[in-house]
Amino acid sequence: MQTSPFLGELIGTLVLILLGNGVVANVVLKQTKGESSGWIVITTGWAFAVTIGIFVAKAFGSVDAHLNPAVTVAFAVATGDYSHIVSYSIAQLTGAFLGASLVWLQYLPHWSATPDPADKLACFGTGPAIRRPAANLLSEVLATLVLILGLAGISSKHLGELAIGVGPYLVGVLIWSIGLSLGGPTGYAISPVRDLGPRLAHAILPISGKGSSDWSYAWVPIAGPLIGAVLGGVLIRWFAL
Repeated sequence: MQTSPFLGELIGTLVLILLGNGVVANVVLKQTKGESSGWIVITTGWAFAVTIGIFVAKAFGSVDAHLNPAVTVAFAVATGDYSHIVSYSIAQLTGAFLGASLVWLQYLPHWSATPDPADKLACFGTGPAIRRPAANLLSEVLATLVLILGLAGISSKHLGELAIGVGPYLVGVLIWSIGLSLGGPTGYAISPVRDLGPRLAHAILPISGKGSSDWSYAWVPIAGPLIGAVLGGVLIRWFAL
């Protein structure tokens, strides 16, 4: 099988979710080696997950390595080229679902050892610390806007060319910063498929003792990142970043 942009987005997103949701499972589930190790571990794990996901996506054929429909939409708005939105989004959603399914397998004995269904759901989809839909939506919009502007800054023509291989590390730092500073209210989905793919996996998989997949909240981590992406794309276009 040859590499391709579709395959790169799929495998890169799979690895991103496997490592990202994997660190959540390691911290939240009972009787793991990382149980209760906290928010710093989760945000650090997610930063590394994005970095490695980007490298994997590029190796499998995606030069863009978006791994996130919000990023794809933002740069489509910024450039006027909308040709990748459908194919990339399908690949990213598929990869997110498969990555979440592998998290379930990786931590298979720990689902039955964890009594709280909410803790199990947290290993798949995001959720608000305080459920206020308007505020939660705003949180996702702002965090995603920072993501898009940060990516534009990293790749800005005004800064000159980066050394080969440096970019993914800087994106990891960006994700780490967003998680530490802006992730508290909603768990910083900042990607529709980061939430939707794993939430679908939670709904479908035979997870021991699982509860509701909380579909009433699921629109927030879809709509918020897309709104933030459009705003970010417009700003990039206006200011020719």
